[in-house]
Amino acid sequence: MVSQNAEPNLFELRGHDAHITYSTTSITGKPQLVYRTKEQSYSFSGDDIRTQDSELGTLVSVSLVKTIDQGSTSLTLVVPSVNLAGEQQQHIKTLAVVTKHIVGVQPLQKGARELYHEVSLEGKAEFVEF
Repeated sequence: MVSQNAEPNLFELRGHDAHITYSTTSITGKPQLVYRTKEQSYSFSGDDIRTQDSELGTLVSVSLVKTIDQGSTSLTLVVPSVNLAGEQQQHIKTLAVVTKHIVGVQPLQKGARELYHEVSLEGKAEFVEF
């Protein structure tokens, strides 16, 4: 049985054509995130994973594509606060946002510089001992 105060440290989530596994720690002591789609698989660890507390929950971000002259693409996972209530795991629903950051060729280029694609996710939040 898990302690009443234990917080989940592993999130396994699935959505339309996407699978995300995020752990706040690992056997190495570093966070890990794996993002898979039908087309590609990305793996991140340690400092490649950025977290920020917000009113939505913890925002967990990684850079999928980085370029100097053609913009970049990032993934941000919204990790809600979860009360395990003494259980090993709880079912959750959340979302991730894939953001294409556009670099304008001209300084006065009009329009949004970020394009968003939302991925609805559900799965489990659990506490595991690494």
